[in-house]
Amino acid sequence: MNSFTQTRRNDGLHPQQADFKEVVLNPSASFGGLYTLEHIPKIDFKPFINLSYPELVKKIFFTLKILEDEEILESALKRYKNFDDPTNPAPLSKIKENFYIQELYHGPTRAFKDMALQPFGVMFSKFASKQNKKYLILAATSGDTGPATLESFADQKNIFVVCLYPKGGTSDVQALQMTTQNAKNLKVLGINGNFDDAQSILKSLLKDEEFKESLNQKQILLSAANSVNFGRIAFQIIYHIWGYLNLVKNKKITFGENICIVVPSGNFGNALGAFYAKLMGLPIQKIIIASNANNILTEFIQTGIYDIKDKSLIKTASPAMDILKSSNIERVLFALFGSERTHQLMESLETKSCYQLSPKELSTLQSYFSASFCTDTDCLKCIKQSFEDGYLLDPHTATGLKVAKEFCQDIPTIICSTAEWSKFAPTIAQAIFGKKLNDQEAIRRMYQEKNIQISPLIENLFSKPIVHNEILNKNEIKSNILKWLSEEK
Repeated sequence: MNSFTQTRRNDGLHPQQADFKEVVLNPSASFGGLYTLEHIPKIDFKPFINLSYPELVKKIFFTLKILEDEEILESALKRYKNFDDPTNPAPLSKIKENFYIQELYHGPTRAFKDMALQPFGVMFSKFASKQNKKYLILAATSGDTGPATLESFADQKNIFVVCLYPKGGTSDVQALQMTTQNAKNLKVLGINGNFDDAQSILKSLLKDEEFKESLNQKQILLSAANSVNFGRIAFQIIYHIWGYLNLVKNKKITFGENICIVVPSGNFGNALGAFYAKLMGLPIQKIIIASNANNILTEFIQTGIYDIKDKSLIKTASPAMDILKSSNIERVLFALFGSERTHQLMESLETKSCYQLSPKELSTLQSYFSASFCTDTDCLKCIKQSFEDGYLLDPHTATGLKVAKEFCQDIPTIICSTAEWSKFAPTIAQAIFGKKLNDQEAIRRMYQEKNIQISPLIENLFSKPIVHNEILNKNEIKSNILKWLSEEK
């Protein structure tokens, strides 16, 4: 088995090395760091061109030597049968010469997080059941992780889920997808704050010994479903490979020809999957990171300086990317510069809210990544122009398309489309009709005037009763969770 190691050295309280099952169930590592692959092998992808999606997942997992229990993997991969087209859960659409949109939103919550979280939930539950242990899974969301996590773990035995989301920091549809969930093992809490606050609460709870001891007394272990969990990242590698192989299979490129991959990025898990695919040998010339007005990643990749000292989070038309601390950058730093340097940089971020790469380190980073950003004004223009050209984008994908036009005119390019338009219907209506409408009105008008169909999975949300309506301050979260678990027992 391929072993996992820690990004920030070892504090003696966590195993220096662990296997895949251990890092899925217990993702917290030393000094607040992450677990990551110790060895990333080069792979010849050519024999994989004609594999089905589940076959490709199995090949990559077995080649990486991370999960060799075929029965568990088979059970997890059955979740792709819930997608619009189980034979092609991540289809490509050509929108212009050299530009292809990879639609990653054809799962039950209409966002790319389903690609990883649908199989991840089954896999996690199987691991937990084999140990006959109960787990509390924490998730913090900027909009898409929450619904996908809740959908994946609803009614799973021995699993409890608490999902934190920033009140007013998601679309109405995303909020409804969370607050209408009625499975008894799920708890959804709005917080007074932004996504970085929600993620900070999650990380502090994962390190909180008093909290963990209270859970231990209830015979419950603690874990997380955010992309801090490598189990999520493992599945996110696959669709980048699938996209490339589909271009080859459909004779859009020849095998070995380089492409660019453009990723609208928030917490950097999606981009990290592409980074690992490139390290494995997939012919990716560059991974292009698209940000919104919260353009910390653009500054970092262009200058080598990650500085959030005087930054406040800006609410934008692409809220799933409204993030200042992108957790998975840490795994890139580890892969490029090792654990000692990663520990230094992350400690600087935590104590000084800033770190800086050396010129040599920046050059290394830029050999993998380029970056730019998109304002809300440009985002709305891009949505409108693309719709007039025949393709309807959500605002996150629009940031990707805008940035792709800056970098990728002369090379085959896959733009990751992270959500269906219906999850951000007011922004779509503003771009196309020039009017601010609420979600339901915007969806209705798109259907009536533009004949754009809406998935029943979204339409039915508006008639579901609200189950979770608590909005809490940061200091109220821990006691609320413990009280809920006591009641559930």
